[in-house]
Amino acid sequence: MFQHVMNLISLWALPFIIISILTVALVKKIPLYESFTEGAKDGFKVSINIIPYLVAIMVGISMFRASGAIEILSHLMNGFLTHFHIPVDVLPLMIVRSLSGSAALGVFSDIAHTAGANSYATKLAAVMVGSSETTFYVLAVYFGAVGISKLRYSMLVGILADLVGIVAAVIVCSHMFL
Repeated sequence: MFQHVMNLISLWALPFIIISILTVALVKKIPLYESFTEGAKDGFKVSINIIPYLVAIMVGISMFRASGAIEILSHLMNGFLTHFHIPVDVLPLMIVRSLSGSAALGVFSDIAHTAGANSYATKLAAVMVGSSETTFYVLAVYFGAVGISKLRYSMLVGILADLVGIVAAVIVCSHMFL
């Protein structure tokens, strides 16, 4: 019964939201097309403003992966990782996830292809992808879009949240899948 209700909600949520927005706009006599095109113009301006930040983060990720630093770190931390039931294959994901979502999905895809869909490494990687954020990408793009140059505590809190997500993923997966 619960699943049936959730399916109905998920089926009708988006049409309900769209119809509600259109109804409120019509009642308040808001010019819909003009508002939409004005928002599209602003979105285009924002995308132009964030291009330098996107290029910087993509170059940084490419340099980090191409340098072989991830592989060296994997070899150095092998003993520590096995002690906490973390497959060495997952370490690149732990590092790259904070930098780029697409790079993290690429690493996750490689883990799933290499270890198999039902392996502990794939399950742990899937939980890690879902429980962490692309912190540096968010800081570069969103802070850059609004012109914030002093990150203050945002980076520290973002990295701390990523670490908590990784630790929680390891704890949950070790209890559920080992």
